[in-house]
Amino acid sequence: MKRYLILALLFFSACKENTKTETPANQLPTSIVNNPHTANGMDTVAAAMKPTMDFKDTVHDFGNIHPDEVVTHEFSFTNNGKTPLLITSAAGSCGCTVPEYPKEAVAPGKGGIIKVTFNSAGKKDHQEKSVTIHTNTLRNVEMLFIKANILAK
Repeated sequence: MKRYLILALLFFSACKENTKTETPANQLPTSIVNNPHTANGMDTVAAAMKPTMDFKDTVHDFGNIHPDEVVTHEFSFTNNGKTPLLITSAAGSCGCTVPEYPKEAVAPGKGGIIKVTFNSAGKKDHQEKSVTIHTNTLRNVEMLFIKANILAK
């Protein structure tokens, strides 16, 4: 009997609710990662509150470039949504395409830049690469594209 009492006390003390409601300084509030997709369809109110990532352009053509040349393009965007935009990751389709992105949340009405660097070393002819960006927008994934034609040596 004593054993069951001890187990019950351990169980109830371990399951105590955390009544703390403030967000620690090093964590983001859950409101910016809210997913409006539900089993019953779309929560249109939550969807209307999501941030956006509106680009001026999503495709850039570097045109003709020389072998071993490194070129860069800056894609600018604006968050026209109602909540902060958070970019959790960005990755190029291969090691020759490297994106740099804002690590902090982008406030509504503010903008930012995704800098994409392409290294043509070891490449030839027509090249098309992509950058996949994971965000807290309604779509969750945004895409950027670059093109280049590597001239013969």
